[in-house]
Amino acid sequence: MKRFLIFMYGIACYAMFFAVLVYMVAFIGNFWVPVSLDSEPRSPLWMAIPINLGIVLLFAIQHSVMARPFFKRWLTRYIPESAERSTYVLASNLAMVGFFVGWQPMGFQIWNVTHPVGAGLIYAFYFLGWGVLFASTVMINHFDLFGLRQVWLQFRGKPYTHLKFKTPGFYKFVRHPLYIGWLMIIWFTPVMSTSHLLFAGCTTAYILMAIVWEERDLEASLGMDYTRYKNEVPKLVPNFSRRQDVAADSGIQQI
Repeated sequence: MKRFLIFMYGIACYAMFFAVLVYMVAFIGNFWVPVSLDSEPRSPLWMAIPINLGIVLLFAIQHSVMARPFFKRWLTRYIPESAERSTYVLASNLAMVGFFVGWQPMGFQIWNVTHPVGAGLIYAFYFLGWGVLFASTVMINHFDLFGLRQVWLQFRGKPYTHLKFKTPGFYKFVRHPLYIGWLMIIWFTPVMSTSHLLFAGCTTAYILMAIVWEERDLEASLGMDYTRYKNEVPKLVPNFSRRQDVAADSGIQQI
């Protein structure tokens, strides 16, 4: 019964993640939702700015602290190790729901591309960013990243095995393709309001800091393998001039 409950817990967390992801595509892209990232203001600017900064800060703390090895060791003292990743996914889901509910649009458009061709081209890159992000997770094992592999193995009574250090697709040419996808998502928009700019700027700053924390953990756990990879493959600007013989999962599970 315990194995079944943990398995169903992982399935529920992933299902919630999928629903949150669909809503996020609409929220950031300003599609079909009551309030989106670039909606009309609902509160005065002096109130909106600290609320939005607080939301971004809370998400960054949750997202990074829960991914650190010390927190994982602490958490698995109280929950089964097989449920740790699903719990991280659940917490991230709840943080995103808080983001959707609490975000305060601020108005004041910085740019607004209304020409159909221009707007369509920008949206093409926006959705390409989502494609890059999703493909990046698949290349390193999507189901492991979101906790399904862990709960499935425990349901079958098999021990969890860590993913090997390997060469998966995009990671031959750039260490953090998932982050490239995120940067495309947050910056390619036909409408850039001050609230969108605040979100994009804070998220970019967080990504740059997260890379430092993530790679520090990876070098500690993988040693020279990751150091060699780090020295040979660029961080965010892909190098297609030559194929790399060494690549890694880039520690996405650390994020």
